[in-house]
Amino acid sequence: MQVLTILGATGSIGVSTLDVVARHPNRFRIFALTGHHQIDKLAAQCLQFSPRFAVVANAQNAAKLTQLLQQNHCATEVLYGEQALIDVASADEVTGVMAAIVGAAGLPSALAAAKAGKTIFLANKETLVVSGSLFMQTLAQHNARVLPIDSEHNAIFQVLPRDYSGCLNAHGIESIILTASGGPFLHSDLNNMAQITPEQAVKHPNWSMGKKISVDSATMMNKGLELIEAHWLFHCPPEKLEVVIHPQSVIHSMVRYIDGSVLAQLGNPDMRTPIAYCLGLPERIQSGVNALDFSKLADLSFCEPDFARFPCLKLAYDALNAGGSAPCVLNAANEIAVAEFLAGHIRFTDIARVVAHCLEHHDLSSLNNIDDLLALDKNVRQQAQTFSGSLKG
Repeated sequence: MQVLTILGATGSIGVSTLDVVARHPNRFRIFALTGHHQIDKLAAQCLQFSPRFAVVANAQNAAKLTQLLQQNHCATEVLYGEQALIDVASADEVTGVMAAIVGAAGLPSALAAAKAGKTIFLANKETLVVSGSLFMQTLAQHNARVLPIDSEHNAIFQVLPRDYSGCLNAHGIESIILTASGGPFLHSDLNNMAQITPEQAVKHPNWSMGKKISVDSATMMNKGLELIEAHWLFHCPPEKLEVVIHPQSVIHSMVRYIDGSVLAQLGNPDMRTPIAYCLGLPERIQSGVNALDFSKLADLSFCEPDFARFPCLKLAYDALNAGGSAPCVLNAANEIAVAEFLAGHIRFTDIARVVAHCLEHHDLSSLNNIDDLLALDKNVRQQAQTFSGSLKG
């Protein structure tokens, strides 16, 4: 019986995780569920899974959730605030933590889970993008384990040798290939990119995701963040990381070996597959995902990404190669830029401009503690907000 805390239970990853959990009631028990502002949804989840704790952002939301649960005679205790997230991620009773809070807000609780020696099912990209060195060191120091939930990293994890030691050469690996759908604007006229609306940008052709991640997919910043994640997860140098656009999203990623072999993981685009794989290890368990029907696959196509179309991907490559604090800057600037775009304050093409501005006005440094990283994150957000303001209108 695994005892789970799900950080970000009301988001798409959290919902998919609970769907898998519900299929295996004898395997899993929910200790805590957390959500930010979707209180009605979180209340319904608490009624179904009866966690010991539910955590929300603030006292107002806590009062609303408490009232809803009391009306339905649910005994779940309601907590709120960042410290509560840390507490439910590191509680002694918990064996595994699904880290699915979007953005840098998920970093403190993920680090707390690592310090407590938990198995961390990592769906929060920013944990490794912002604090890759610190997070990996913390895992090693406290005998914690990280299992990748992102479909691309999970695919790589599945096709790497089972005894993979973290050294590509020792296993005859030439490179790691991340696939990308290319998002909704893969074939759009470059001259019209500035007129793209938030409504258009959040309509991903293959995946059901939140608004922020959908925009990141449209700019391919999502793939850039995944490059940085892969670097840390698999100890892979930047020059051994490839990105290829694969619009059908059937092949989720590949590993190229020195003998000419390429091993790929395929499946329908549904996050329940990687979630079930990690939750079930070392066994395979039912996910609820339909089997891939090869007779219905008209074609599988591939192409190289165009940096003129996807400048955010180039910025991510630059930040990865620069190292140090550059990925933290990249992420913070992007979060603000995407929020400003979704609010209708800046254009789609301004997202890359905001990120580039912040990277250009940053002094590279190495930050190895959470306080310094969060301070840098805060400062870059302010810088990005100011620059975004200069672009309005």
